[in-house]
Amino acid sequence: MKSPVCAVLVLSACLAMTVSAQVKSATPVNQPSAIITSHSAANATRARVLTAESNTPKDKLIAVWPGVEKDDTLNNHVDSGRSRRANSPAMTANPSNPTPTVGSTAVVRVGHSGLKPVGSADNPPLSVNATAAAPVAAPSTEVYRVGIGDVLDIQLAGNAPRASTLFTVLENGVLEYPLAGNPIVVSGKTAAEIASLLRQQIKVLDNPQVTVSVRDYASHTVSITGFVGAPGMKILRREAMPLYAVLAEAMVLPEGERATINRKNNAPIVIDINDTKLSATLVLPGDVIRVSGLPPAQVEYYFVGGEIKSPGQKPHHSGITLTQAILASGGVKASAGSKVRISRQGADGKLVSTEFNLRRIQTGKDPDPVLQQGDRIEITNAN
Repeated sequence: MKSPVCAVLVLSACLAMTVSAQVKSATPVNQPSAIITSHSAANATRARVLTAESNTPKDKLIAVWPGVEKDDTLNNHVDSGRSRRANSPAMTANPSNPTPTVGSTAVVRVGHSGLKPVGSADNPPLSVNATAAAPVAAPSTEVYRVGIGDVLDIQLAGNAPRASTLFTVLENGVLEYPLAGNPIVVSGKTAAEIASLLRQQIKVLDNPQVTVSVRDYASHTVSITGFVGAPGMKILRREAMPLYAVLAEAMVLPEGERATINRKNNAPIVIDINDTKLSATLVLPGDVIRVSGLPPAQVEYYFVGGEIKSPGQKPHHSGITLTQAILASGGVKASAGSKVRISRQGADGKLVSTEFNLRRIQTGKDPDPVLQQGDRIEITNAN
């Protein structure tokens, strides 16, 4: 006969088995299960949402938080005891469906779900300007176009030169380079353009690497004369150069004050070389430059006659008065009277005369009149 204690233990075990069976039967086998696992890596908490059903409809999206990794194996068994790395090769992108998928399950990152592949109808490539910007031409002060008489240094990479690498542009503007075959026209081209042309013309080598530079400049010249220490022909190393650079090479003398540029088919250009803005005027090949001093100042005169000791034409300067003019002419004669007549040309070209009393002026009773250029002074006699 069994004891009461044993009976109780057997009954408890049966009840526990029954409850466990009911719990297991309550969980559908074919329903997807999800779990959020977390682990710490590089001081950052990562969470992930996993789905294990491979037959989940495509329109069922599983949200993955930013920075969250997906599991590399998805099945009906949830492994909550370990974390897996998110480098699953099973994750693919369907061209027709830009959303990345794992198997048949779509995965969308929260915060980026609105993004579309670049180039798709919903997200075209960015464009700043549909029309390509036109190339900007380099300033003439930075460009040199080869001309007749220039000596070019042509280097061919990988080939040790057995002869000189220097070649002169001939009278007709052509260059004779042996490896290029026939002579080629180079006049008016830059060194870079000539190098590109030679790479096309050289057929005996595959992909020849050619560099061209100007060794001796000869085709771009200007002539300078006048108040300079080194007159003559000057060579320009650009299509245009500022005037002050040419004058520095010619060494302007202290008397030089202005430069006159004579250019073919153009009116002469006169420049004050002491003006820094004007002295930056560009000089072109073929220009003829003459440096000169300032023109002599125009001398103005007044004229005196009558009872004066030294009559005639006298230099006029601004502010000279009647009494100063008489003294500059030697003073009046003893026979001179007190009246002085000043005749001045009016706007209509006619002379207008005005009389002054010299004695009253000398005694300070009347003002001393100021003369103008061209005035006629006549000193009357005592009678």
